[in-house]
Amino acid sequence: MTRIYSLAYLGAHRCTPAEALRVGAAQGYAYVGLRLWPNAPGAPQQHLLGDAEALRETVAVQRDTGVGVFDLEIIRINEGFDPHTWDALYDAGAALNAKAILVAGDDPDEARLTDSYARLCEVMKPYGMTADLEFMPWTAVSSANAALRVIRNAGQPANAGILVDALHFGRSHTTLDDIRAIPRELLHYAQICDAQAGTHFSHEQLIHTARCERLLPGDGTIDLHGLFAALPADLPISVEVINLEREKTADVNAWAAQCLAASRPFVEATR
Repeated sequence: MTRIYSLAYLGAHRCTPAEALRVGAAQGYAYVGLRLWPNAPGAPQQHLLGDAEALRETVAVQRDTGVGVFDLEIIRINEGFDPHTWDALYDAGAALNAKAILVAGDDPDEARLTDSYARLCEVMKPYGMTADLEFMPWTAVSSANAALRVIRNAGQPANAGILVDALHFGRSHTTLDDIRAIPRELLHYAQICDAQAGTHFSHEQLIHTARCERLLPGDGTIDLHGLFAALPADLPISVEVINLEREKTADVNAWAAQCLAASRPFVEATR
């Protein structure tokens, strides 16, 4: 079986959207992920929203290379959530033929978060993308079970999804049985990287690793063989490895190639 790989934003964070597509094409990825909305005010992002020329260039590179855009980042559901805040992101996703938008749950009121997620799915429905809720141990949606509970209580909209990131699997109270319990229709892609596993890390350590210091698959202690054996065999894989120190000595093409080569043995292992 030929696996589908996407070069996640964090694996090509040094690139513009068009450059990321070119890197993906050169290194054997079928898709890329783009962060067109920052994960916090003033945080790094790729600039395309509101820039007609950048959008035209990105669409042209998609056409020339055959590499698609898999997912866009990022929508955060917080206390004052309004799904129309991200209308420009939905429009860009439609123009780029993206498949998914990554969603983080940051509202500590789970009932309100659930209602907000349901509203988001409804607003996104006409754009043809899924709203993939990523569990992260420092957020209000801290485990796979929490993500599944939110989605079921939201009525499991047709475009709902759960995003499994290997890092958060390895650092949250999520078991392989929890992963196996996620309905297949809620799984649209998963992210791979490595790190030291465990649930003892501080809030600051969790965030630092996720944003700055992930390890190549095989360099940490997360049970990647178990995780990817538990996930569907045909699930697209987003290669999400950022390591700012190691990237100082590798250009973006070399890093993207190294990340993909390290990921394949865990994803393509005999089941």
